[in-house]
Amino acid sequence: MARFAVWHVPVTVIGRTTSLRLFRLRDGRRCAVGFSSADALAELLGPEQAAVELGEPALRALTAPLGVEEIVLDPRLVAPPVAGPAERPGATRPGNERPGAGRPSARSDARLQRR
Repeated sequence: MARFAVWHVPVTVIGRTTSLRLFRLRDGRRCAVGFSSADALAELLGPEQAAVELGEPALRALTAPLGVEEIVLDPRLVAPPVAGPAERPGATRPGNERPGAGRPSARSDARLQRR
């Protein structure tokens, strides 16, 4: 009997429905991710991130019908690179910046949105 490593795979839980969370590679292709430990998953995605334990064959069986072929184990960075000020559309030239431009909001109610 073959033994497979168990990966901690992030999921989304809505009511009684659980679905895999898929991510994107830098080139835009979708991928599934797995973590070798629950601690590694919590470190990158936060302690509230729900997860299931799956072996590679099970994860591939779930993602294949969706056209997802890539699986990333223990990702360090899953987001695309952030554009610098000179690369952003509408960026101002040095010396023409607005006061406070590019600084984080000081509002305590500012929150990031999850998609």
